[in-house]
Amino acid sequence: MRRPFQGVKNIVRFNWHYYLLSFSFVLLILLLQNFLPDKLRSATSIGAFLICYTIIVSLTVSCYVYDFSSLYRLSWLSTLKFAPNGKVLNVTAGFDETSELLKSAYRNGELFVIDFYNPDKHTEVSIKRARKRYPAFPGTQQVTTQQLPFDNNSIDKIFCVLSVHEIRDDNERIIFFKELRRVLSPEGKLVVVEHLRDTSNFLAYTVGFFHFHSRKTWHSTFGHSQLGLAREVDITPFITTFVLEKNGTAS
Repeated sequence: MRRPFQGVKNIVRFNWHYYLLSFSFVLLILLLQNFLPDKLRSATSIGAFLICYTIIVSLTVSCYVYDFSSLYRLSWLSTLKFAPNGKVLNVTAGFDETSELLKSAYRNGELFVIDFYNPDKHTEVSIKRARKRYPAFPGTQQVTTQQLPFDNNSIDKIFCVLSVHEIRDDNERIIFFKELRRVLSPEGKLVVVEHLRDTSNFLAYTVGFFHFHSRKTWHSTFGHSQLGLAREVDITPFITTFVLEKNGTAS
């Protein structure tokens, strides 16, 4: 059970350095204003306002996405019309808010959870803090992005919810998706849920949207991995779900 405002609290907790630097800079501007010429004083006031405004907007959007939208209620799963059984794989980077939810959603299935995080390759400080704060889901297997411990065609449903964007290197990401394709059953589905580097996320997160991959990048990854896009669903204006299958065959 998610706690009230858990999502936005986690964002602040895991990215506190960014907010500390931003508000320290605003405070410095305000302290120096009395020593600045009038024209420069006005410009710095506008700059301070814009910094505060973008932080408030980004946290408001994050609160909506992570605490009030259907993202973690998984109600969007019903639109995918997946069978409630079979073997289910949840792909995480070690910060796992979805395995317990998927376990409840697929009570008649068999859930496997993997953690591909490698501190030498995936260097975001926020994910390091998240991993320290939250223990891994029981039974989580540590894996590499080069090889997964599952047989060919053995998994019916694979979920990558806000995790695989942590793989920043294009080649590594393609190799990993080829592995996901290998273990996916012929009729299986691979679900990728991500923010995109698009206009909506730029308006919400400004330069923070560079942490996300573009739709073009995702489509390139899928194509190079021989995965076909069966459906694309917007959970919110800021979150997109790609439903993939082998060989690009239609569902």
